[in-house]
Amino acid sequence: MLTRLRFLSAGESHGPGLTAILEGIPAGLALDLDAVDHELARRQKGFGAGGRMKIERDQVRISGGLMGGRTTGAPLALAVENRDWKNWRTKDVAPMTRPRPGHADLTGALKYGYRELRLALERASARETAMRVAAGAVCKQLLGAFGVEVGGYVVQVGDVFAELAETMDEEVLRARFAAAQGNDLCCPDEAALEPMRALITRWRKERDTIGGVFEVIALGLPVGLGSHVQWDRRLEARLALALMSVQAIKGVEVGEGFRHAGRRGTEVHDEIVRDEAGAISRASNRAGGLEGGITTGLPLRLRVAKKPISTTLNPRQTVDLASGEPAETVYERSDFCALPRAVPIGEAMVALVLADALLEKLGGDSLAEMQPRFAALRQARLEDLPMDDQVWRLGYEGL
Repeated sequence: MLTRLRFLSAGESHGPGLTAILEGIPAGLALDLDAVDHELARRQKGFGAGGRMKIERDQVRISGGLMGGRTTGAPLALAVENRDWKNWRTKDVAPMTRPRPGHADLTGALKYGYRELRLALERASARETAMRVAAGAVCKQLLGAFGVEVGGYVVQVGDVFAELAETMDEEVLRARFAAAQGNDLCCPDEAALEPMRALITRWRKERDTIGGVFEVIALGLPVGLGSHVQWDRRLEARLALALMSVQAIKGVEVGEGFRHAGRRGTEVHDEIVRDEAGAISRASNRAGGLEGGITTGLPLRLRVAKKPISTTLNPRQTVDLASGEPAETVYERSDFCALPRAVPIGEAMVALVLADALLEKLGGDSLAEMQPRFAALRQARLEDLPMDDQVWRLGYEGL
């Protein structure tokens, strides 16, 4: 649900490569391709990753919209090579006729009339998220030009939870981002690492897969991104759509959304306070940085639930569509736990939506146009909120 940006990707899991067009990035952004490749490398690493990630060494190539190291305002053309293509280029591919539960094998064949299930697998595969991460890395750099930072970390693997105190402190949250990138589980709670690894290892030995929960946080957002005036302009709706579009994501929580369902209203809502300088803020951030579909200026906090990977070494019951007989699934190479690798994907999708919302708010075709407008944005201060404080009427005369 992008309004100022357009993002399209193409390519299959075992084809020659992946391509994407990202349109709407303003002119004048100095793009660090090493930083884009760093994000791609994050997507490939993590405890519980499968064998495919030992083959690929993702690096982005940009062949349009970037000259002299800066964006031109034209569409960016991005590409990532599939190194595994050489293993498939002349390979005779066995027919795939047994749909796997939890995948797009059966639904894709029903929708498109495929006579070979791999046609659904190849595009439905999470391999395409490499292009989401590349595009999101560009958007992260655009947001960074305005002091906005997007990060994330794992908070739950199976029934093992990280112990992390609730906080609005941006320095504490930045420290969590850094700590998470320092280990193979992308989790900032050192005490939780070994129990998480032990659980993944145990379930892998039992030929099973495991899911969990990760958080994506955005810091430095201005007040006023998004809108309450239409359903499809509410920022939490746009963020939830982006995150739910990622393979195996089954739930998105804004702030403490699910926990709010069992609480009193007086225990939920963030009370509004002012300081001596006239700045308006909240005493807490249970709403996760969004009210009425609009950013509050506090850290944006999203919690994302990822189901266990659907491909398991233990076969599942299915039907062989060629024979019509009951059958068991055939194993297709996959991760055992994709949660650490999902964090940079979630960050990328959030960055795409936030960059789009920032462009929507500021307008402009170049950074030079946008930066003065950003500096002039209304702040949450009494001086920026003059009130008429007079009785008035709605004025729908004759109705």
